[in-house]
Amino acid sequence: MHENREISSAPLGVSRGRSAKAISRTADMHVLEKSDCAVVPVNQPNKAAQTAAEVGEGRAQMKENIDQPRMLPTQSGTRMSQGLDGVRKAARERKQERFTSLLHHLTTSLLRDSFYALQRQASPGIDSVTWQEYESGLEDRLVELHSRVQSGTYRAQPSRRVYIPKADGRQRPLGVAALEDKIVQHAVVTILNQIYEVGFKGFSYGFRPGRSPHQALDALAVGLERKKVNWVLDADILGFFDNLSHEWAVRFIEHRVADRRIIRLIQKWLKAGVSEDGQWSETKQGTPQGAVVSPLIANVYLHYVFDLWADVWRRKAAQGDVIIVRYADDLVMGFQQRADAERFLEDFRERLAKFGLQLHPEKTRLIEFGRYAARDRKQRGVAKPETFNFLGFTHYCGQRHKTGTYTVKRITAKKRMVAKLKAIKAELQHRKHHRSSEVGAWLRKVVNGYYQYHAVP
Repeated sequence: MHENREISSAPLGVSRGRSAKAISRTADMHVLEKSDCAVVPVNQPNKAAQTAAEVGEGRAQMKENIDQPRMLPTQSGTRMSQGLDGVRKAARERKQERFTSLLHHLTTSLLRDSFYALQRQASPGIDSVTWQEYESGLEDRLVELHSRVQSGTYRAQPSRRVYIPKADGRQRPLGVAALEDKIVQHAVVTILNQIYEVGFKGFSYGFRPGRSPHQALDALAVGLERKKVNWVLDADILGFFDNLSHEWAVRFIEHRVADRRIIRLIQKWLKAGVSEDGQWSETKQGTPQGAVVSPLIANVYLHYVFDLWADVWRRKAAQGDVIIVRYADDLVMGFQQRADAERFLEDFRERLAKFGLQLHPEKTRLIEFGRYAARDRKQRGVAKPETFNFLGFTHYCGQRHKTGTYTVKRITAKKRMVAKLKAIKAELQHRKHHRSSEVGAWLRKVVNGYYQYHAVP
């Protein structure tokens, strides 16, 4: 099933304070060379628990994801195949190994479980097939789909372009995949997760099994409170999902996946294109937001572009403490030294440029924030510490009521709150002739859903 590969294990060691170019070259030996698909040796554990604060950000070590219950129960009540468990074990024990045979794990049973894992009320794709319609005659459909995938005759369909409003009033483009594409993508992601989840860094939280935005927020709070943080870099990659390079995405995946059939499936989804108002357009770069496979591709991409590089940078180039929390393309870093923060920001821009990416000029800010920020700014006669937004919350420096000690507090971001209130107002106007009991039941669900995310302390 696997193929061992001899890899040059050039050390990542770089003297503290060494230039970013030297660090980049060191990391690039493992990541960027076209002739080498080696993976950077990863020594840091991939930690998660209910609170999910990263080990390096100051919380006691916790059980790894891989030591949690081995496989989630499937629709039929059984557990995933021992074959997938073996893939995960091999990926954990041999981090430089490439998997040459994976597609046989994509079984009819896995397709069935993937189908039942999909949202049942989701909008249909270009095929106009709903979940309920596909369930009729499901077994025959899945057998036929499995045959097409295994024989190589499966064809990906274009995503249907839709737009949803953003909090700032702009429109976010989404791609709604056809139902069979969703099923196959979910199955492939299930397989690939066994490989990548044991190698991703602990500070990566976005769209990963067993991880949530609240865990990322908790890790950030722990790092800001327990580490020597005086400066915060709030960074956002401009149009990441739209500008992601197909070539680089495939090459990064090939670091661990040598099964050409899996690679071809991913290439089919990347190149399937988009249909908008009946017009098909080619996608030469980017991956549709909303596609089942997009979050995994994005995490693999940023694992090599950012995570491994940034971890080397903070261990080898930084003069003081550095914390990192990343959720998809939205990331926050804390620095003890301002010089470190400014140097990292410059190096990060250069790093992204290698892959055709750039930081959002308006959403990327370096601010004074931390335990001593209020005191230092008061001594200089300037205003209170600035705030920053992350995952829908505005973070600010505060004090505990009883002890007066420093803590990080957060409230719902104003744009998020305003956007939600406007949406509720519009829907209430639409429902003004409905029964009060029906409107009340709907509003209760909306408020409860909002509080489940924004009211968590």
